[in-house]
Formats: sequence, C-alpha cells, structure tokens
Amino acid sequence: MSRIVIENGTFLSMVEGESVFRGYLVVEADRIASIGESAPAQLDGDVRIDGHGKLYMPGLVNTHGHAAMSLLRGVGDDLALQVWLEQKMWPLEAKFNAADVRVGSELSILEMLKGGTTSFVDMYSFMDEVAQVVETSGIRGCLTRGVIGYCPPDEAAAKLVEARAFAKDWHGRADGRITTMMAPHAPYTCPPEYIEKIVAIAEELQLPIHTHLSETRGEVERHEQQYGIRPVEHLRRLGVFNRPCIVAHGVHLNDEEIEICRAHDVRISHNPGSNLKLASGIARVPEYLRAGLLVSLGTDSAASNNNLDMFEEVRLAALIHKGVSGDPTAVPAFTALSMATSIGARSIWLEEVGLLQAGMKADLIAIDIDQPHFQPLTDLVSHIVYAAAAQDVTDVFVDGKQLVRNRQCLTLDEERIKAEANQALLRLRSS
Repeated sequence: MSRIVIENGTFLSMVEGESVFRGYLVVEADRIASIGESAPAQLDGDVRIDGHGKLYMPGLVNTHGHAAMSLLRGVGDDLALQVWLEQKMWPLEAKFNAADVRVGSELSILEMLKGGTTSFVDMYSFMDEVAQVVETSGIRGCLTRGVIGYCPPDEAAAKLVEARAFAKDWHGRADGRITTMMAPHAPYTCPPEYIEKIVAIAEELQLPIHTHLSETRGEVERHEQQYGIRPVEHLRRLGVFNRPCIVAHGVHLNDEEIEICRAHDVRISHNPGSNLKLASGIARVPEYLRAGLLVSLGTDSAASNNNLDMFEEVRLAALIHKGVSGDPTAVPAFTALSMATSIGARSIWLEEVGLLQAGMKADLIAIDIDQPHFQPLTDLVSHIVYAAAAQDVTDVFVDGKQLVRNRQCLTLDEERIKAEANQALLRLRSS
C-alpha cells in the first residue's frame, strides 16, 4: 500500500469549527489516514512532500457544466440566453462528433485539474467519450447524458435508450470515481411525458436526476403560459422530486418554490458567473441557505463563463449577494468556500469527499501562498475566497494519486489537447 506523507504544510480541513493549522497529512492508498498539528514520532512514507509555503485544502467540486463546450469558448458573447443557444451554440453543437466531444472534454478536464477542481458534474452527449477521459485523467466525475425531448419520436426514443445504457454501464466505474445521473435537459426542452419516462428510468436504476431549472425570467413566464403552472410545480407533479435531485441555476424561484425544494431536498447548483454573463439574473442564494437548501457552485460551460475557475465562482458567490442585498454577511467567506467543497460534495451525493479528515477520500489540492497577494498571512480563508485564483494551484491529488505536480498535469497531454481543440473548432466553423 502506497503511503504519502505531507509535512510542514498549512492545512484548511473545511471541517466546521476547525481553524487553519500548520501540520502534516498522511495518505494511504486512496484515503486520508491521519491529519493533525503534531506528527507522530515515526512518520514513514513511500513519498515525502515538504509542504512549506503551501496551503492544502479539499479539492473543489463543480456541480454543473458541459465540458465539451470548451470548444465554443468565446464563440458567442454578450447575448441573451435564448439568442446565445439558438443562434450560436445549437447550430455548432449539431455538428459535434465523438472526437469533438472527447477533445473538448479533455480541454475542460485539463483546465479543471490544473485549477484545483477534483470532482465535476457533466451533462452532454457522446458521454462514453467523456467517461473515458475521466477514467484516464484520474478526476472524479458525476456524469449525465443530457437529453432534449423535442425531436422526432424515433430520435427521442433512441436518446432514452442511450441515456439509460450510459447511466447503467458507467455508474461506479473507474474505481468508483465515476457516478451517473439521469438528465432531462430542461422542462422547456422536454415534453411532460418524456420527463416521466426519464423519472421511471431513474427509479429503476436508483439514480439521481439533474436538470436545468428556472434559469431566466422569460423561461418561467413561457412555462406558465404553456402549462399554467411554474416549472418547479411542473417537475414536482411529474415525479422528478421523488428521486434525489440537483437542479442547475434555480435563479427565479419564489417563496413557494423554495419551500417545495426544501420539502423534497432538492439541491441547487448556483452558477453565478454564467448567470451574470447571460444576464439571467441573480439567484436568491441567501434565502435558499436560510431555508436549509444545499446550495453548491458550478461554472456551467466555458462557452458561457468563459473559464472553469471555481475560485472565481466562490468569490462571486461571496460578493454579489452582499451587493444586491446590502448585507455584508449574506454569504460569508467560509460558507462560499463550503459551497465549492464540503457542500458541493454532499450536493452530488459524494459523502466521502469535500473535507480533509481521517477516513475521507484523499482528494486534495495545494495552493502556493508564498505570493504577494496572500500576504500578510492573516486570515487564509479570506485570502482563498477573495484573492485566490486557479493559477495559484500547484498540486492536485484524487483518490490518493497525484494528478498535478508543480502546475503540470501528469495524466493528460496538454500540448496535444490544445492543438486538437483548435483544429476541432476550425472544422466546426468550416463545415
């Protein structure tokens, strides 16, 4: 059994009530064996790491995204959501093939790993390609074959077969690093009876459900015009919330909908960067937190963000709710960081991820705090939330395996991926 010993480091466990401390951490196989301030007299390890000048913390958890869309970064900016989707994204995405999805996912996973993200949720097509990249790269992925139901009946039926097969075949693979969910894209892209079929599959396979929900005010208004009810009640009636469920965005929820989500333990992936860029609005996150909802953080895609820097999402979550509420305590720094670590992991049912604690999975990252923007070393939680960026991450471990060392990814060929991503976009634009 391999044993890694990190000494002389600064540690942020994200355990409620614990402060930042200087000490050590021991990894045995895929788990944290011990962590503390005073190292045992005999602390032998196959690999010994001097953690001086670094802060070690749990890896970040990105609870909503579309990895392959990194190929469309910068393709359509400064547009409303429906215009962006219908005129820029969907026409190009219709040309995507399996190779495009693979290299787009490689590009995103490379970016996420180098930026300290160790777990992510993905909703897309050609998901076997995504899963294979997850398996190879060493990252942890909660993967969903997103399905749009408004299409010819034979195509809609084939998508359900594909989504079920993917979820069944890949759940628990890659030594447990891959988990799966069922994913109707959104209430406005799937007929009610189609969503009910997806719920039935989720029930059969005992899997959670992931969907987009109430991202824009216009979406909610159109839904009321079409169905006579708002999207949350619509999904409740269709049985979606009878399964464990995490929804992306949840920007426009009223008090009644917040209560429905609370009663059904619906988790919300807050995507502040994407929502701001697309002018979708600002979710009522302080109210969600007060109601007891699990609120995590996601980047959405690099096409709507335009990066996958989870430190940026943490900072936005801490800042924008202060600004719009006039309450500087609306989302405190530790809460914002928890949304990207411990709460994020719980939100996607990863009960052994998100904390640096003995017995937990060894998913951890190191941040170079020997830099001017971390000085003086006063409140390191504050520094991580309000000053840190993805580029500050130096080392990344998932399941006890080192995937990034000294800012270099050990499992993916960065130069090849960058070259192939640019070639893919050229082909998509010229075809």
